[in-house]
Amino acid sequence: MGLFSKKESGEFGLTNTESEAISSLIDKSMSITGTISFKGKARIDGTITGNIEGEHLILSETGKINGNVQSISFNCFGTIKGDILANTVIARKNCSIQGRLEAISLTVEPGAALDGEIKAASKEVHPANEKHLLQSTHTTKAPVLLKTHG
Repeated sequence: MGLFSKKESGEFGLTNTESEAISSLIDKSMSITGTISFKGKARIDGTITGNIEGEHLILSETGKINGNVQSISFNCFGTIKGDILANTVIARKNCSIQGRLEAISLTVEPGAALDGEIKAASKEVHPANEKHLLQSTHTTKAPVLLKTHG
Protein backbone atom coordinates (compact mmCIF):
# COMPACT_ATOMS: atom_id res chain seq x y z
CA MET A 1 0.00 0.00 0.00
CA GLY A 2 1.26 3.47 -0.86
CA LEU A 3 1.38 6.59 1.25
CA PHE A 4 -1.96 7.79 -0.08
CA SER A 5 -3.98 4.56 -0.19
CA LYS A 6 -7.60 4.60 0.94
CA LYS A 7 -7.12 1.60 3.25
CA GLU A 8 -4.45 3.41 5.26
CA SER A 9 -6.06 6.83 5.22
CA GLY A 10 -9.78 6.18 5.50
CA GLU A 11 -12.17 7.81 3.02
CA PHE A 12 -10.38 11.16 2.91
CA GLY A 13 -7.67 10.86 5.53
CA LEU A 14 -9.12 12.24 8.77
CA THR A 15 -11.86 9.77 9.61
CA ASN A 16 -9.55 7.21 11.21
CA THR A 17 -6.96 9.65 12.53
CA GLU A 18 -8.94 12.15 14.61
CA SER A 19 -8.66 9.92 17.67
CA GLU A 20 -5.12 8.66 16.98
CA ALA A 21 -2.35 9.73 19.32
CA ILE A 22 0.18 12.24 18.01
CA SER A 23 3.41 10.37 17.33
CA SER A 24 5.62 13.42 16.65
CA LEU A 25 5.60 16.92 18.14
CA ILE A 26 7.64 20.00 17.32
CA ASP A 27 7.29 22.30 20.32
CA LYS A 28 6.57 26.04 19.97
CA SER A 29 10.05 26.80 21.35
CA MET A 30 11.61 24.87 18.43
CA SER A 31 12.72 26.24 15.08
CA ILE A 32 13.87 23.77 12.43
CA THR A 33 15.45 24.37 9.03
CA GLY A 34 15.50 21.43 6.64
CA THR A 35 13.35 18.70 5.17
CA ILE A 36 11.06 16.74 7.49
CA SER A 37 9.62 13.32 6.71
CA PHE A 38 7.39 11.41 9.15
CA LYS A 39 4.90 8.57 9.51
CA GLY A 40 1.71 8.60 11.57
CA LYS A 41 0.32 11.80 13.05
CA ALA A 42 2.55 14.83 13.71
CA ARG A 43 1.83 18.24 15.23
CA ILE A 44 3.89 21.35 14.65
CA ASP A 45 3.70 24.10 17.27
CA GLY A 46 7.03 25.71 16.29
CA THR A 47 8.55 27.11 13.10
CA ILE A 48 9.69 25.01 10.14
CA THR A 49 11.69 26.38 7.22
CA GLY A 50 11.73 23.60 4.68
CA ASN A 51 9.51 20.99 3.07
CA ILE A 52 7.43 18.46 5.00
CA GLU A 53 6.25 15.06 3.79
CA GLY A 54 4.20 12.73 5.93
CA GLU A 55 0.88 11.13 6.64
CA HIS A 56 -1.31 13.24 8.97
CA LEU A 57 -0.10 16.74 9.82
CA ILE A 58 -1.53 19.25 12.28
CA LEU A 59 -0.18 22.81 12.21
CA SER A 60 -1.29 24.41 15.49
CA GLU A 61 -2.16 28.08 16.12
CA THR A 62 1.47 28.83 17.05
CA GLY A 63 2.89 26.78 14.17
CA LYS A 64 4.51 28.33 11.09
CA ILE A 65 5.76 26.64 7.92
CA ASN A 66 7.85 28.28 5.20
CA GLY A 67 7.92 25.45 2.68
CA ASN A 68 5.80 22.87 0.93
CA VAL A 69 3.61 20.23 2.58
CA GLN A 70 2.77 16.86 1.07
CA SER A 71 0.54 14.64 3.22
CA ILE A 72 -2.57 12.49 3.35
CA SER A 73 -4.31 14.98 5.64
CA PHE A 74 -3.39 18.52 6.67
CA ASN A 75 -5.24 20.20 9.52
CA CYS A 76 -4.15 23.85 9.51
CA PHE A 77 -4.69 26.17 12.48
CA GLY A 78 -1.47 28.18 11.93
CA THR A 79 0.41 29.92 9.12
CA ILE A 80 1.93 28.39 6.00
CA LYS A 81 3.71 30.02 3.09
CA GLY A 82 4.17 27.28 0.52
CA ASP A 83 2.38 24.74 -1.61
CA ILE A 84 0.12 22.04 -0.17
CA LEU A 85 -0.59 18.68 -1.81
CA ALA A 86 -2.93 16.51 0.27
CA ASN A 87 -6.00 14.30 0.05
CA THR A 88 -7.76 16.27 2.80
CA VAL A 89 -7.14 19.85 3.93
CA ILE A 90 -9.00 21.62 6.73
CA ALA A 91 -8.33 25.36 6.98
CA ARG A 92 -9.35 26.23 10.52
CA LYS A 93 -10.51 29.58 11.90
CA ASN A 94 -7.69 32.20 11.92
CA CYS A 95 -5.29 30.06 9.88
CA SER A 96 -3.37 31.61 6.97
CA ILE A 97 -2.44 29.69 3.82
CA GLN A 98 -0.40 31.44 1.12
CA GLY A 99 0.48 29.33 -1.89
CA ARG A 100 -0.85 26.69 -4.24
CA LEU A 101 -3.26 24.23 -2.63
CA GLU A 102 -4.29 20.93 -4.23
CA ALA A 103 -6.64 18.59 -2.37
CA ILE A 104 -9.49 16.17 -2.96
CA SER A 105 -11.43 17.43 0.05
CA LEU A 106 -11.10 21.05 1.22
CA THR A 107 -12.93 22.47 4.24
CA VAL A 108 -12.58 26.18 5.03
CA GLU A 109 -13.90 27.44 8.35
CA PRO A 110 -15.13 31.03 8.75
CA GLY A 111 -12.16 33.25 9.62
CA ALA A 112 -9.58 31.26 7.63
CA ALA A 113 -7.54 33.13 4.99
CA LEU A 114 -6.46 31.43 1.74
CA ASP A 115 -4.37 33.34 -0.77
CA GLY A 116 -3.23 31.47 -3.85
CA GLU A 117 -4.24 28.91 -6.45
CA ILE A 118 -6.70 26.24 -5.34
CA LYS A 119 -7.24 23.00 -7.27
CA ALA A 120 -9.91 20.39 -6.68
CA ALA A 121 -8.60 17.02 -7.92
CA SER A 122 -11.05 14.43 -9.20
CA LYS A 123 -9.14 11.47 -7.72
CA GLU A 124 -6.63 10.68 -4.97
CA VAL A 125 -3.46 12.72 -5.01
CA HIS A 126 -0.35 10.58 -5.50
CA PRO A 127 3.20 11.99 -5.39
CA ALA A 128 4.16 10.04 -8.55
CA ASN A 129 1.19 11.53 -10.42
CA GLU A 130 1.73 15.11 -9.26
CA LYS A 131 2.91 16.36 -12.69
CA HIS A 132 -0.06 14.68 -14.35
CA LEU A 133 -2.48 16.34 -11.91
CA LEU A 134 -0.97 19.76 -12.49
CA GLN A 135 -1.72 19.44 -16.21
CA SER A 136 -5.11 17.75 -15.80
CA THR A 137 -8.13 19.35 -17.44
CA HIS A 138 -10.24 18.31 -14.44
CA THR A 139 -8.68 20.99 -12.24
CA THR A 140 -9.40 24.67 -11.84
CA LYS A 141 -6.44 26.92 -12.55
CA ALA A 142 -7.76 30.30 -11.44
CA PRO A 143 -5.84 32.35 -8.87
CA VAL A 144 -8.00 32.72 -5.76
CA LEU A 145 -8.01 35.11 -2.84
CA LEU A 146 -10.49 33.71 -0.36
CA LYS A 147 -11.16 35.28 2.99
CA THR A 148 -14.08 34.13 5.08
CA HIS A 149 -15.35 35.91 8.13
CA GLY A 150 -17.43 34.36 10.90
